[in-house]
Amino acid sequence: MRNNLTTLCYIEKDDSYLMMHRVKKEKDINKDKWVGVGGHFEEGESPEECLLREVREETGLELKAWKLRGIITFVTDVQQTEYMFLYTADDYAGEMTECSEGNLEWVKKSKVYHLPIWEGDKIFFRLLEQGAEFFSLKLRYEGDKLVESVLNGKKI
Repeated sequence: MRNNLTTLCYIEKDDSYLMMHRVKKEKDINKDKWVGVGGHFEEGESPEECLLREVREETGLELKAWKLRGIITFVTDVQQTEYMFLYTADDYAGEMTECSEGNLEWVKKSKVYHLPIWEGDKIFFRLLEQGAEFFSLKLRYEGDKLVESVLNGKKI
């Protein structure tokens, strides 16, 4: 069984996030949704090594400054539990490239909530906006429906 440890990064620039519209893969739990960039750990990788590799592979950019903001536990009825290390980054170098998994686009932070995103993502976007210290967020889905959310051990 494949490990279900992942990273997700929202690169910030001019009050916008770099987001990916997941439209290029047929079998994709995120199909048609807007998400950050990231992916699964490879054997022996640390969270930071996974973050840097995935951002480079998906965007062509080399991160220069990033911050681990939280750990998200995704529980669903369609796949094994996923533990995601959530990062933001605000300094990078290089030129953005095409991505084989979706279309990359800078999205104003105020517009993110109007895109087709996972319901639970709205919770961590609010936490990021509020400058929350490191947090642990558990999101439980049945299909596409968010049925439980727990922040730092307390139901919300």
